[in-house]
Amino acid sequence: MLDKNGIAKRIAREVKDGYYVNLGIGIPTLVANFVRDDISVEFQSENGVLGMGPFPFEGEEDADIINAGKQTITTLPGASFFDSALSFGMIRGRHVHLTILGAMEVAENGDIANWKIPGKMVKGMGGAMDLVASAENIIVAMMHTNKAGKSKLLKRCTLPLTGVGCVKKIVTNLAVLEVTSKGFKLLERAPGVSVEEIKTATEGRLVVEGEIPEMKI
Repeated sequence: MLDKNGIAKRIAREVKDGYYVNLGIGIPTLVANFVRDDISVEFQSENGVLGMGPFPFEGEEDADIINAGKQTITTLPGASFFDSALSFGMIRGRHVHLTILGAMEVAENGDIANWKIPGKMVKGMGGAMDLVASAENIIVAMMHTNKAGKSKLLKRCTLPLTGVGCVKKIVTNLAVLEVTSKGFKLLERAPGVSVEEIKTATEGRLVVEGEIPEMKI
């Protein structure tokens, strides 16, 4: 089973040379720490940063340099800062190759709910709606089940939707899954996790074909 860093490390393998990548709040922000050194990648944050680096070491933080989740970050040589209009122009203009988001729920058809729990106060949807509407390649980083042990990979989302039919791939603490017309296709299982455990933790349709390899981290 993976922890949050393990999920981020596995997703980092999906990042290709030359990609522009948007990192959402939560687990996705960790991905920048694990990208290979031999490729060139530009990380974009919707609050107006292009060229984010890994998180700073303790004592080296600059409170003026933050990501969309208001966490302190580092920037790489050539990084730039700009307003929200330009940032969302990049997103809506589809200049971002890969979007990595967290989620509270994902449905078997690729619907995603990641912005609101009814009855709980939220500051707003943020940029999630623009990201899921504009991105052609969305990977979700999430835990497979909630704190009560109930599946977060569902037949249909129960929470207010952020986007419809937009998620391509999901990496959880248990597995790597691809969203297909038949449901969640199991691609890899986390170290020490069996296919049966993944089946038990998945409410939506799970497609298992052949021998499922163990994830390499």
